[in-house]
Amino acid sequence: MKILIVGTGYVGTTTALVFCEMGHQVTGLDVDDQKIEALQAGNLHFYEPGLKELLLKHIQTENISFTKNIKEAIKNNDVIFICVGTPRGEDGRADLTYVKNVAESIGKYMKEYKVIVTKSTVPTGTAELVTEWVKSAQEELVLFDVVSNPEFLREGSALYDALHPDRIVIGTTSEKARLTMRELYQDFQCPIVETNPKASEMIKYAANSFLAMKISFINELARLCDRLAININDVSKGIGLDHRIGPHFLKAGMGYGGSCFPKDVNALLQTAGASGIPLTILEQVVQVNAEQSLYFINKIKQALGGDLTNKTIAVLGLAFKANTDDIRESQSLNLINRLVQEQAMIKMHDPVVKLADPPHGPFCRQFQTVAETVSDTDAVVLCTDWDEYKQLDWMTIKRLMKQPYILDGRNMVDKGKVEALGFHYTGIANY
Repeated sequence: MKILIVGTGYVGTTTALVFCEMGHQVTGLDVDDQKIEALQAGNLHFYEPGLKELLLKHIQTENISFTKNIKEAIKNNDVIFICVGTPRGEDGRADLTYVKNVAESIGKYMKEYKVIVTKSTVPTGTAELVTEWVKSAQEELVLFDVVSNPEFLREGSALYDALHPDRIVIGTTSEKARLTMRELYQDFQCPIVETNPKASEMIKYAANSFLAMKISFINELARLCDRLAININDVSKGIGLDHRIGPHFLKAGMGYGGSCFPKDVNALLQTAGASGIPLTILEQVVQVNAEQSLYFINKIKQALGGDLTNKTIAVLGLAFKANTDDIRESQSLNLINRLVQEQAMIKMHDPVVKLADPPHGPFCRQFQTVAETVSDTDAVVLCTDWDEYKQLDWMTIKRLMKQPYILDGRNMVDKGKVEALGFHYTGIANY
């Protein structure tokens, strides 16, 4: 099948390469010259384990090509996936400007039947809007169908998730489009949920919001466990073994971030508000997440004597999670902002993220190695659970520091081991 992927970001590129693996002929389309040139040369413009190797493989076998020619790309492909960004607008709603632009281009240039698939995360009712936008741009009547087919990829594990999905959701009222999508996904061994577009769009928002709720639940519970000197890790394990709850997203930390959860939770809240049905639990999820960084800042201040003025603090990890270079809504950067407000000096490190313009000028500097970062610091704050940080030689680090304080925002350090080395350790209800 000939497939066009419009938008060559994280979702679009991953989707394109997985369809190549399934034996389809794929074209990637983008208006960004630099992205297209990088991909044509076999280079990713973002970090995601395993994708570059797959990109090089399918460029060599000519299963994938990249273009900026939208007219020819629409004309020459049967199924068109819309994978453009839907950023959060000022009012909290998802901004569908890019989706609308793509839909209108499809309507303008299509000359025969197409299946148009929204892969981008979009609010309930967007499939109907796409249909209207395509029709309004048509110069002559050409039949098409719109399908909602949300993605469920985890940054850092996107390739595995795309090749081994938990489920595939197909939202359409067209039998012809349904059969096309069934054929497209025939090699995948997982449940397929077939529904209408509105339900499909809601499934995506509901899934991300539920996971965000689990994170906020365990983080708020961790505050109570901290007060009662209970190890939250034991509690997480104990409740996670209940198959009705499950172990995932029950690790206490600094709160959720990234490009999906904050945006999608707020978009669902906007939809609920506009519908006159408030989602009060979800409102509290957002509130708890906003408070979690304040809670952790207070723990840092208490550990260091209550005043961070002129303290030099090493922050390890800038990405919002390991195995990605995504810093959108990063709790690490949020923490750095608050530390600078407390008049601390910040030294930063991340194995992948390289900030072109570090925030706060002379108050923040990024270093290439962990050793440089922790040298002459009063404390190390762990913000991202990179494997590199899990394997640190803490005895060597202790020799480099001015004061031996570890503030663990991910509960990733063995408390007993580092305390035996002479560190003062503070985690999140990690006893």
